[in-house]
Amino acid sequence: MQKTLTIATRKSPLALWQAYHVRDRLQAHFPGLEIELLEMTTQGDERLDVSLTKIGGKGVFVKELETALYDGRADLAVHSLKDVPMELPGGLDLCCLTARETPTDAVVHRAGSNAWAGFADIPQGAHLGTSSLRRIAQIRALRPDLKLSPVRGNLGTRLKKLDAGEFDGLVLASAGLKRLELGDRIAFETAPEEILPACGQGILGIEIREDDLATREIVMTLQDADGETAGRAERALNRHLNGGCQVPIAAYAIERDGQLWLRALVGSADCGTLLKAEGLAPIDEAESLGIRVADDLISQGARELLAQAGL
Repeated sequence: MQKTLTIATRKSPLALWQAYHVRDRLQAHFPGLEIELLEMTTQGDERLDVSLTKIGGKGVFVKELETALYDGRADLAVHSLKDVPMELPGGLDLCCLTARETPTDAVVHRAGSNAWAGFADIPQGAHLGTSSLRRIAQIRALRPDLKLSPVRGNLGTRLKKLDAGEFDGLVLASAGLKRLELGDRIAFETAPEEILPACGQGILGIEIREDDLATREIVMTLQDADGETAGRAERALNRHLNGGCQVPIAAYAIERDGQLWLRALVGSADCGTLLKAEGLAPIDEAESLGIRVADDLISQGARELLAQAGL
């Protein structure tokens, strides 16, 4: 077995947490294995003044890491699965999906303020910050009176903007807050019935060179059956829709009564229309379930919504 591995990772606190988490778990399996981190800054980290839709979507967070895999500076890259484009570059493989952390979104309150217990508690016309069209579309359906504005940057930057009074609250992924031990900032976590999560939210994906069998054997020790099943179903749906961050797309798969239950939605680019679909299938038919639910959305007009956004 090789004695040293290099993990490509972004430099943000959450990305580093994810990389160290994978490193520590691998070293628990292989105590003699040396693992180094290659810390990188991506275009998505640098261009905080521009929306993700204008600089290529969430894929801008992974391209530099994939270049490091190609040129041999790294053996694996650790990603938030929701940030990984549906189509990978040739020669690379998203081979391992890990156990899922809390997949839902959370509403975060300003430090020192009274925490809201749910959407009904948020004052009329309150100002919430979120970078996600998916969240905006669903929050508008619940509370059209709320003011919603984009906010980018790492978690610390966003929380500073909140506490400085730029917003009354933020809507963020629960998983990132909990991983960075910021769970005390959560006012309440949203239910999937209120806000459906992003495809792959809460799951880590490990990407390697397709022909690197030694690294594959090592990282596959972290594969989680439930995370794998849910992640593959949700990504199959998104891939079949040819979706991206220019259009609100959500999908959430869980086991129910021995089957896989997938709920999904597609919204218009202006967040004024929501199409919803769901389906059940045997656990071992995750990807075909994703395609079937996507076809249901297409039959309702999802292709037209995607076309309006230029996809």
